[in-house]
Amino acid sequence: MSPDALVALGRVLLASLFVVGGIRHFWILPPVTEALRARGLPWPRLALIVASLFEVGAGLLLALGLFVFWAALGLVGFTIVAGLLLLNFWDQQGEQRAASIMSWRSNIALIGGLIVAAASA
Repeated sequence: MSPDALVALGRVLLASLFVVGGIRHFWILPPVTEALRARGLPWPRLALIVASLFEVGAGLLLALGLFVFWAALGLVGFTIVAGLLLLNFWDQQGEQRAASIMSWRSNIALIGGLIVAAASA
């Protein structure tokens, strides 16, 4: 497999997480909206819908190889903001804290992959 094909495959696999995740939010709007409301986010339902549409759109652009640099950097920002809003391990205890820390670590790896995607654009 050529290096260009590997880059394209990596982008598709990375993007699939965001596309599927963004679509999934529309099936779980009430609990995620409540989680955002509990964190003090104004207009949590609207924010979730807009963020989910962005997540799907940027993920599709990344997967299709269109505006890769901007799509990847936008998803970096999305991942950071989503983590700060929903993975507040600093306020948690026990298993919930451990799970949130593990999710933060996964997000850091995703951010690394997105940076590589942006750099290869």
